[in-house]
Amino acid sequence: MNKLIVSGAPHVHGRENTKRLMLDVIIALMPAVLVSIYFFGLSAIKLVLISVVACVLVEYLIQKFMFKGPLTICDLSAVVTGVLLALNLPVCSPWWMILIGAVVAIGIAKMTFGGLGQNFFNPALVARVVLLVSFPVLMTGAAFHAPESGYLFGNQQTVSTAMDATSGATPLAYVKEQLAKPEVQAQLNNGATIKQVLLDKDPNLSYGQMLWGRIGGSSGEACALALILGFIYLLFRRVIKPHISLSILITVFVFSGILYLADPSRFTDPVFNLLSGGLLLGSFFMATDYVTSPMTPKGMIIFGVGIGILTVLIREFGSYPEGVSFAILIMNATVPLINRSARPKRFAKEAQKK
Repeated sequence: MNKLIVSGAPHVHGRENTKRLMLDVIIALMPAVLVSIYFFGLSAIKLVLISVVACVLVEYLIQKFMFKGPLTICDLSAVVTGVLLALNLPVCSPWWMILIGAVVAIGIAKMTFGGLGQNFFNPALVARVVLLVSFPVLMTGAAFHAPESGYLFGNQQTVSTAMDATSGATPLAYVKEQLAKPEVQAQLNNGATIKQVLLDKDPNLSYGQMLWGRIGGSSGEACALALILGFIYLLFRRVIKPHISLSILITVFVFSGILYLADPSRFTDPVFNLLSGGLLLGSFFMATDYVTSPMTPKGMIIFGVGIGILTVLIREFGSYPEGVSFAILIMNATVPLINRSARPKRFAKEAQKK
């Protein structure tokens, strides 16, 4: 007699799986990757290829010789980590630093906890922070502006020549450096604002320029419009929900706006904070990671507000010019607590109240 085995609900399976979701994320990241290639040429291609191959190889070797279980590199999660890692690094990063980042992202931040679905922190962000702390000069001082006309469609000069001619700090680092100069402080003490003294005098720091690209920073910061386009694609495909990203952006805008209104000679304006640094990249593609973010809409909003507040605090009061990576990792650690405190009400209790 055959035994009837009844499993728990749900019984209807959707067409989405890990591979499909990861493929959607890769597609959403392509505009940012292509813009980076347009601005930086072969250096951007090399960065992405080394990062992706290294991440996939590290995961394969760990699963093959240490876990000795089924290989999961075909689910494309390692590829997504590789692309995100590449977008978080300066285009001129040396190959050995990219390899170190891949080992940290996959070997430490992901596989140490058991692989996909069991890691507490976003792997690409862990690698970025480790590299930032270990190699601060290469991760900050090596940031540069892109060629004025785009490498692929401009004059066919070498990448190194084009980059050397337009090298400079990121907008956030530039503001931090300038605020430390006595002559700038003198102007600010006389009633001028940061926007008047620094931002309005540099055409590379205009809102339009920051929205389109060609500013100093990692390859993923080359064009805000490309990141927004990828975000819209993820929303259209229903890969992510907008709660986390919008709550981060709104919190950063409101909090930085309050500080700016209180003292415009010390704090930057909210639009500058939205368009500068890795805020958009982190908000759209890393804070929304399924594994390391809350499950409920209420929890997502709490998570996003926390990231936004920490980002502004680190940017304005910390020693590092950028705070998104640290903010997301700190809030990653609070996700179990948020999930516990933001549980949805049980249907039975709701029915009893009615």
